[in-house]
Amino acid sequence: QVRLVESGGGWAQPGGSLRLSCTTSVSMFTFETMAWYRQTPGGQRELVAQAARYGSRVYADSVKGRFTMFRDNPKNTMYLEMNSLQPEDTAVYSCNAHSPPDNYWGRGTQVTVSS
Repeated sequence: QVRLVESGGGWAQPGGSLRLSCTTSVSMFTFETMAWYRQTPGGQRELVAQAARYGSRVYADSVKGRFTMFRDNPKNTMYLEMNSLQPEDTAVYSCNAHSPPDNYWGRGTQVTVSS
């Protein structure tokens, strides 16, 4: 059974940094793409960053230059390094893994940016 478990959320001041982790129960090479999404209360789910199995990464315009997605394959873990955090980055961040036709989600982790 595929499971995705996020960790690393929390509180940060504006300008601060956090690193999120997503650990999978199977090899990440199982998935065609992996991604981070975020959602605010009452808001739509937004794609933050996505990476293809062996391909390049894409980022939302709102996080380019501030967020970096990378992976540690032996640990089956994907990371989202978030720098220069702003209050508008406050959201629940969720890990996604896509292996057509299946789509898997973690439960999400809260990120709050405030002074």
